Parts: sequence; structure tokens; C-alpha cells
Amino acid sequence: MSSFQCPSCGKGGFKNDVTVAHHMSQPCSGCSTWLQDLICLRSESDSRMDSDDEPNISMDMDDASEPNMPDIESGGLGDWDEMSRGSTSGSESQEMPTHNSEVIDSYPDCAQSYGKGYTFLNLFNSDNNSKHRATNPYYPFSGRKDWEVGSWLLRSGLSMGKIDNFLSLEMTLFNPRVLSALRIIILVRSSEPWDYIPKAKYLRLYLRVVYTLLVSTRTKSRVVFPLSGTYSGKERSARAEAKPLRSDPLNTVLTLNHPAFHDQLDFTPHRVYTTAQRLCHVYSEWMTGDDAWNMQSALPRGATLLGTILSSDKTNILTMTGDRVAHPLLISLANIRMSTRLKSSSNAFVLTALLPVPKFIYKKKHMRGVLEDRLIHECLDIVLRPLKVAAREGVMLSDPVGHSRYCFTPLTSYIVDTPEAMMLAAVGGKTSPVTMAMYKQFGDPFRHEPRTRATTLSQLASARSKVDPDDIEAFFCEAQKFRLNGVNTPFWLDWLLSDPSHFLTPEFLHLIHRKFYDHDAKWLICAVGDTEIDFRFSVLQAITGFRHFHGRISKLKQVAGRAQHNIQRSIVAVSADASPVIDDTQLARISTAPEEFHANKDAIIDGGFRRGQCGGVIENWYIPKLELMQSIVPSIRNTGVPLQWTADTTEHAHITEIKDPACSSNNKNYDPQICRHLDRTDKCRHFDLAMSLLNNMTDSKWQGSDDVGDVNNNVDLEEPCAI
Repeated sequence: MSSFQCPSCGKGGFKNDVTVAHHMSQPCSGCSTWLQDLICLRSESDSRMDSDDEPNISMDMDDASEPNMPDIESGGLGDWDEMSRGSTSGSESQEMPTHNSEVIDSYPDCAQSYGKGYTFLNLFNSDNNSKHRATNPYYPFSGRKDWEVGSWLLRSGLSMGKIDNFLSLEMTLFNPRVLSALRIIILVRSSEPWDYIPKAKYLRLYLRVVYTLLVSTRTKSRVVFPLSGTYSGKERSARAEAKPLRSDPLNTVLTLNHPAFHDQLDFTPHRVYTTAQRLCHVYSEWMTGDDAWNMQSALPRGATLLGTILSSDKTNILTMTGDRVAHPLLISLANIRMSTRLKSSSNAFVLTALLPVPKFIYKKKHMRGVLEDRLIHECLDIVLRPLKVAAREGVMLSDPVGHSRYCFTPLTSYIVDTPEAMMLAAVGGKTSPVTMAMYKQFGDPFRHEPRTRATTLSQLASARSKVDPDDIEAFFCEAQKFRLNGVNTPFWLDWLLSDPSHFLTPEFLHLIHRKFYDHDAKWLICAVGDTEIDFRFSVLQAITGFRHFHGRISKLKQVAGRAQHNIQRSIVAVSADASPVIDDTQLARISTAPEEFHANKDAIIDGGFRRGQCGGVIENWYIPKLELMQSIVPSIRNTGVPLQWTADTTEHAHITEIKDPACSSNNKNYDPQICRHLDRTDKCRHFDLAMSLLNNMTDSKWQGSDDVGDVNNNVDLEEPCAI
């Protein structure tokens, strides 16, 4: 029985076209914008026909005249503290009219190309086996069908026992195409007799052949000794486990070179206004915010700004495995358009490292936390050092079209929950990571002074001048006076153009939805009553695209982000008897919402609706997320709409990057096996993409029959890689 597939995200398994239509109409689905995309595509097509194929100046994709390499001294890296306050003197914008009344001012003389670079196919043909692909593009496989068999087996998710059964079938065992693949394996690596080798072992050897298809970064690891210091007069040290670094983060940024993103990358900062008078600023993508404009003004002329997005969060590797926890570090690019980056099928978030999850045996619990925080910052400093060098000195990278660009990689967003945000900002508990507010000030009706990088570094310098940082207990006591967590050298210390008060962006999953369910929903349930609000939810008319809660919501178990979203859609109307574009007018309305809450919040306490877990009334507003909501409007002005920084995509990436690879391991040594599994999966995906590109090149000399190139006669794998 054939299954239907979504034309937007590629998801399959649908029974008919009706279920596909239901999937594409879901409000929570990334495919819900297919109609708007189609309209925009049609309008762009019409505009190109009307403009007689004029080149787009803002993208600088025409390399007819190659400019000289920019001089860092002439452009200079400006003072980020000055730039973040909106200092943009000396730069004049280029006005670009749009089809509607909006006016776009693009930053001038940026994102220029410097000659010819490399493309995805150039990298694919850079390995030692490329000489054999002149006659057989599928080398070392005999042809397309041979590759399809191996690719399906490698990515089917079947256990080795089931693959043994498949390879033991008479039709498979005597199939000439399967035998040709097995002949490759025997020639490459096999010293055992045919009769004594399990069939699944041939698949492992087959996997080794796949592992040599593309040149890629090997998995690395490093043992860190950062925690040597004085503890109560005794010298102690802690050793962190060696954790694999899957790839150089700068190589991971080469996602920029992926052909699928050739029309989804934005290199030019721009400001969008609703009218020609430029009275109302419109914010959407990161490139429309003030940070991108100010960062670009601090770079040399002609340089390309690549915004780095990081995300880290601890996650259980498998269910029912006890204390098996991974701490993945994901990386992506802010230049990728939001609609593409937030799709899980785009694979825009890539695992770059597995951070250690240490266990310290020191007797004081708070000191164990200090040791862990210091270790994480030191590991982040080691892993992200290439990006810091690129942000300071620049690096030449190629875009998907093959033009070389002079790129800088500042940190633009770090997607984390509130506790990890405090750890990354180097502040202690019950302290805001982005402002100078402490827990007693969380309920204030105004936003406190931002905690800038200069403020934190000056406080650390003051603490270091009084106490030796290696004396961890004494340094922690001194740092606590500034409400710091005892980290001596934050990872962002030498990362230019990166400020924690800016890159710690509001995260909707934990800040908005989790705060709503933990506090707002509880207050309304207490005010309306458990029975009454459950009854009102149960009698709501079911609407397509909205979850209908037939039972109660006051006693829900294991409430995830999707359920929190669905409750939010109905709870305002029940208790009373999402656009990706925000302008200054809407920002003013958003600002009035917290003001209205703070003006009437005392009614919640007076009614006894704010209660603790034991049912007692709480008479304070020590809620960190309540204070963080004061930073939403400034963050929108700096980095664009918060929807693009949601953790929904990164949480789902934990499944594809951690949990699924762990399921294929032997449940003993997870970390290197996860990295090796991801490396091989990427190789299969890249090989499929390369073959698809080559097969669509009508004038390519690589076109030919499926049986071209008998690999049994010309096997020459010069760079074998052990599994």
C-alpha cells in the first residue's frame, strides 16, 4: 500500500491526500505557511519578469568585479558597548522599495564576495576516491541499485539479528547486486572464511565503505583538568571524563555551504519600516534587529556577518536506563531564515560536542555546583575557540553558490532554560541572567539595568584582585558579594561582539509556556475552581487544529510543551464568563501587558490564589520568569521576534541527535557511538544529495547506466577508516 508524502516538509506515512491536507493545515505545523509561500513565490516570479532579470545588488552574488580584500585596520572592530547602545554613525543605508508600502534600508558595502570558492560538489569530489567516480559516480558501489540496498539497510533501524535474517534469504544471498557489495567488503576488510562470518558483520564492513565516501572531521576527545584548587587548606583535583567533540564548530558552520540553503540565507542586515517616513520599525528575522546592524558596523568593510546560535540542555539518553544523561551542544546559523531553521526536517541544528556530566564527591553541595559550572565554561571555551578566532580575525568561507566570503562569527543567541542561562551568565541562583535584579526585585513593575558583559567582567576583576581564583571557596565567597556563581573565566570572555544580556534571548518554551502553566494556569484554576474549569473545558466545541480536553486539565500528568500551547489557546476565553512580524506599535501594546499585570497583581494575593505545593498562600513575587518577561521587548528590538529562539526545535533535535543514535548502540559506551552514528548518517545523507545533484545535471559526463563501473575489478580504497 503506497503512502502519501507532505510536499512541504517531506514527512511520509499518510493514508491519503485528505490526511496530508489536515497535516498542512495544522496551526502548530511548520507546513501551515504553504499557501503564503506559494503566493510569495508567485509574486517574486512576476516581479522578476517585470524587472527584466536585473541582478540583486544586496546579495552581492555577481563576482564580475572582485573587490580587494578588506583591511581590518581601515574598517576596524568597533567598541561593542558603543554599538549595542545604537551608535551607527558613519554608515548610510541603501533604500530598497518593496511591493507593498514597506521600505527596507539595507546596510551598505557588506557581504561582498571575493572570487570563487568551493561548492558542496567540490567537497564531495575532494576525497581520494573521486578518480574512480569519473566512470562510476556511485563508486565504490556498482550502481544506483547497489547503493539503494546498502543505504536502506544502514538507515532502516533494523537490529543486527533481523539484518542477518534478511541476508540469509536465498533470494538475497544469490542476488548478484548483493554479492557485488559483499565482494567489496571482502576485498576491503575480511580475513575470516565466508562460512564463519555472520551476515550482519558484512553490513558493518559495508558501513565502513560508506564511512569512506566523503571526507569529514573525525570524532575527537579531550580530557580536561580544570579544577585544581585549594579546598579547606587541602589540595584536591577533579578529572572530567573525556568527551568526544564530534566536529570542529567552524566546520559545522559550513552548513552555510549546503545546497538546500542556497535561497534561505540572508547576509545583509536591513531595517524594515511600514512607511517611507520610517516612523514604525518592523522586526522579524534576526537580520532586521538592531544587533545585526550594530555588529555589521563594527566589522571591516565588505565582511559577511554569520550569527552563531548555540543550544545546550541535559537530556536522558534512553528511558529506563537510570542515570544515563547527555549534555549535547547544538549549533546553527542565524542567517538561515526562520521558517527553514525551525523545521526539524531541515537539520539546521547540528551536534558539535557532548559536554561532560561530572559527579563530584566534595562534601559541600554548593561547591560541587561551582566546580561543575567552572568545568562547563572551560569545556565551552575549548570547543568554541575556533569560532572566537573567526569572530576576532575573520575566516574565508564559501556560500552555496561557490562565492568566497570574509566571515565573522559572533554569538547571537544561546537557547537555554532559566537555570542554565544563569550558569552561562556567571551569576548565582535567584539572580536575573540579563539584568541586575535579584530575587527580591523580581516583582518590580519595571526593567532593571541590563547586566552587560562589561559589568560582569569588572566585578570578576574586582574579586580576583582580592582573592586568588584558584582558592575556589574563598573566591566563591567574594564573588557572592556581586551575586556571581564563582566562575573565574566565562567562555564568552574573549568572544568579540557577544554580550550575555543580548545573546541570552527569551525562550518561549520555558519562559512563556512553562511560566503560564506553572503560575497563570494555577491561579485561574484556584480562582474558578477545579470542577468548574474542568467542566467548561469539557463542553467546548471541538475545533480542527485545536486539542479538545474531554476530561480535566487541573490534574494533567506529564504536561509537555504541546499541551501547554493548547491550554493557552482556550484558557482566556474559558476563564472570562501568532504573527512572526512585530512592529513598534505592537511592541507598545506588548509593553502595556506587564504594566497592567503589575497594576492588578495584588488581587491575586488578596484572593489567596498564589499558593505553594502544600497549599499555603505565598505573599511575594519571587518568580524569575516574571522578571525575565520585562526583557522581551528589548530583545525583540535587538534580535528579532522571539519565536525563532524557541527550544521546541532544539528539544526535538535531542531525539535525532542523541536518543535515536543511542538506540543503535550497545548500551555501554554511548558518547563515541552517538558521534560515530551521526557521522555515518551524515555521510549517507550527503552521498544521496550528491547523487541527486549529479543525476539532475543533464550535461554531466557522469550520466550513465546503473551498471556502470564494476567495483569488483577496480576497488582501491586508499583511506580506510576503522569502525
